[in-house]
Amino acid sequence: MRVQNNFDAIIIGAGHNGLVCAYYLARKGLSVCVLERSSVVGGAAITEEFHRDASGGFRNSVASYTVSLLQPKVIRDMELKRHGLRVVLRKVDNYLPLGTKKKDGYLIAGRDGLTQSEIARHSEKDAVAYPRYAAALDGIVDLLKQFLLVSPPNAGGGLGDVLSLLSAGNKMRKLSLETQRDLLDFFTKSAAEILDQYFENDAVKALFGFDAIVGHFASPNEPGSAYVLLHHVFGEAAGVPGAWGHAIGGMGAITEAMQRACEAQGVEIITECTVQSIETTNGKITEIITNQLNYKTNLVVSSVHPKILFENLVDAEDLPSDFRTRIKNYKSHSGTFRMNVALDKLPKFRGAPTKKPEREDYLTSGIIIAPSLKYMDEAWVSAKVNGWSDAPIIEMLIPSTLDDTLAPNGKHVASLFCQQFSYALPNGKTWDECREQAADHIINTVDTYAPGFAGSVLGRQVLSPLDLERKFALIGGDIFHGRMSLDQLFSARPVLGHGAYRSPIKGLYMCGSGTHPGGGVTGAPGHNAAQVILKDRRLFSI
Repeated sequence: MRVQNNFDAIIIGAGHNGLVCAYYLARKGLSVCVLERSSVVGGAAITEEFHRDASGGFRNSVASYTVSLLQPKVIRDMELKRHGLRVVLRKVDNYLPLGTKKKDGYLIAGRDGLTQSEIARHSEKDAVAYPRYAAALDGIVDLLKQFLLVSPPNAGGGLGDVLSLLSAGNKMRKLSLETQRDLLDFFTKSAAEILDQYFENDAVKALFGFDAIVGHFASPNEPGSAYVLLHHVFGEAAGVPGAWGHAIGGMGAITEAMQRACEAQGVEIITECTVQSIETTNGKITEIITNQLNYKTNLVVSSVHPKILFENLVDAEDLPSDFRTRIKNYKSHSGTFRMNVALDKLPKFRGAPTKKPEREDYLTSGIIIAPSLKYMDEAWVSAKVNGWSDAPIIEMLIPSTLDDTLAPNGKHVASLFCQQFSYALPNGKTWDECREQAADHIINTVDTYAPGFAGSVLGRQVLSPLDLERKFALIGGDIFHGRMSLDQLFSARPVLGHGAYRSPIKGLYMCGSGTHPGGGVTGAPGHNAAQVILKDRRLFSI
């Protein structure tokens, strides 16, 4: 096997965080190589053609599917717009059909006062309470945003970590007592408890509660689920705080722009290159073994799932025994089932808006089939027993309403992002046996809300939790690279004492979603890891 030894740093995985980290290291003068096992860059942020017929090809984002959490600093620094990224806003943020009958109605969320006016249609009391709820969220989000692009203080670290901890404590000390109480609530309580404090109407609670179970195999009644809700409101799109958007060309357009930015900085990206092991000598990184070449290096940065890195790629003897135990018990299971469907026409939901502009705009939104917190709780309970929900939670996006590059003229593509599908099925069943049955169940569920939907499906791409693991190396099908719970956040992600992107092995760093601040297409872990590496190398921070 030939040996390559002319790179300062080797990045494992060309997902978005790996690319972000590579860019920042290269911008400071390091020679950087990214090794990717797939034939394309992007990890779970890719666009693929999944169906073709006589009218042409149907393309869509495969796993990650919407834009909001990607850090504005990363967009600016990498000049992603110059490299081709274009993000457009949904015309309406979210649409909740509230039942399968026309009389059941709907609830819409959007900008410019739309959310509050819509809430008022269902509850005047809740409309009055909404600004108070929004203010509580804003106070916490404003604080937490200050920690997104910094390395968390490392437990047991040196003076720098102590100062970082003191700085964090000082920021929290400056909060009002009311905001400190809100912060405690959102980190420890269930989403249902929080929402019950503000609202009385089931539909209004469902509108906000949905974010608490996205990528979280749990009930909205579970303590800690309020933080998952919080994690989904950090973002912005097209410069609009809190908004959700679509990348023209799908999520692959983001990582393709990142690839161009990296290559402009001299980063070499090698695809179809599977890392087989990371070799060490005397506790230090020395070499990476792949299916193509061996790479001599003393600096490796991994963007893959922590369990893959520490259980598959490094020698167990190089890791402290307690660390190995902690990684073994690192929780990774988000209960997500993902589909794309090619459509010959747009769906028509029972009881949909009839007045402009909502009548024309609601299909650009996130269409959420989960009309109450009770519905969400029952979906989780039935999934625990049966493997998937009797009545699944479904978010449908139809990005072709905003992006005509994805489907032939007059046709459409939709993503179905479904929650509460267990990775492990009962009674010896496997997802290879049950995948299509579950997919049919999902489509039939949508059809009860939008009659004729099932008959409009021309083709589909189906990814069970097991398929997500196989295709994207998401252990347990976890879209976040690990559960977003208090014991696996901030300095404790993935393991307390190694939450600042440094592993127990000298020269081996982590930059994936299994590190602070966690999952979603943010770019923050890649940015922060690069900052730590550059400081360790006595280069300027970014």
